[in-house]
Amino acid sequence: MKIERIAVLGAGTMGHGIAHVSALAGYDVTLFDITDEAVERGLEQIRGNMDKGVARGKLSAEAMEDGLARVSGTTSIEAAADGADLVVEAVPEKLELKRSLFQQVQGLCTGILGTNTSSLSIARIAEGLDDPSRVIGLHFFNPVHIMKLLEIVVFEGTSEPTLEACRAFGASIGKECITVRDFPGFATSRLGVCLGMEAIRMVEQGVASAEDIDTAMVLGYRHPVGPLKLSDLVGVDVRMHIGEYLAKELDNPAFEPPELMRRMVAEGKLGKKTGQGFYDWS
Repeated sequence: MKIERIAVLGAGTMGHGIAHVSALAGYDVTLFDITDEAVERGLEQIRGNMDKGVARGKLSAEAMEDGLARVSGTTSIEAAADGADLVVEAVPEKLELKRSLFQQVQGLCTGILGTNTSSLSIARIAEGLDDPSRVIGLHFFNPVHIMKLLEIVVFEGTSEPTLEACRAFGASIGKECITVRDFPGFATSRLGVCLGMEAIRMVEQGVASAEDIDTAMVLGYRHPVGPLKLSDLVGVDVRMHIGEYLAKELDNPAFEPPELMRRMVAEGKLGKKTGQGFYDWS
């Protein structure tokens, strides 16, 4: 399986990041979303992040222009997926939405179908497809153009050529790849969400401030960012939904969202994207 043309479904934070790193690595990328505004926003974010890379000396102006020339946007899922060697969906964590997208695109190309889910079952996403062997989890991390990890998730139906092609793709875009079996939460979300929920319970119980809890993990355990700030960056609502899913699937109350988290979501304090979470981002 040779990957040359990539379709990214969803132009949000993860989608435009995946398109960004893929284009810089020399792939032709089509970025899809359902409105012109969303597509344009995604393309502008790519340009803005590349501009920052040039300003910081991490990217040449020539590489930026070459990369931007390789990315196009569309609101037609048919145009995006037609002939793609790799389709990566980066839409919200809703099982039926991800299934529906793959149902739509499976007949438009013969390439790999990669899902950027952080916790949903790859096997369940692949259910009902004509050829589930080409479905695989490609879990990127935010911000995609900076974070080095790519968590590749395989279920029992994923073919070996699909896995090998994705490992090669990951290496080509500068990622360190790990391979994980299809268990709820995989490796990263299962560990990270558990830690995050306990940190929220500590804030709820008045053990320490969010800042001090995060500092403890950054300086004491060398985490690049603390679990509460990370929740703000990912989205408090996103992490709450993942926690609910893992608590149910693993039958483990450690993942159950604390009342403080539920209250914050109800009040619209979702983290950086709304300007307020455990930190003030305004």
